[in-house]
Amino acid sequence: MRFLGNIEGRIDAKGRVFLPAVFRKQLDAAGEKTLVLRTDIHGKCLKLYPESAWNRRLDEISANVSEWNEDEQMVLRAFMAEAEVIFLDGNGRFLISKRLLQAAGIDQAVRFIGMNDTIEIWSFEKTEQPFLPQAEFAAKLQQIMNRPK
Repeated sequence: MRFLGNIEGRIDAKGRVFLPAVFRKQLDAAGEKTLVLRTDIHGKCLKLYPESAWNRRLDEISANVSEWNEDEQMVLRAFMAEAEVIFLDGNGRFLISKRLLQAAGIDQAVRFIGMNDTIEIWSFEKTEQPFLPQAEFAAKLQQIMNRPK
């Protein structure tokens, strides 16, 4: 499952937002009913994970964290503590807690961005300018793609 798109949305007074139909269709086709929402590790947006993608991330982190290392356990704890299980209602809406909205600096207008196997939810204001200027984007992408494998 790979999400693609850049779609605007609006959070209602109760903190609910419609998941864009294109993403709902992909989730339905894959049989994904449970979602997990947490702040992005860099804190600039929210990340919505289908349960299968969340479980892969959690397995990867857990495989690298020792149960006997307190610092590593704190990292795992911090990752897990920000997560909330999400279900879509019959209209395709879900509730975003005030805690997560504040953490990501989101008010009402949002932008959903498909990011491979996750969906990012950004404050609309943070996405009005490109994430990178075109020349910088091209240079960084070239650098990434030319790394030795």
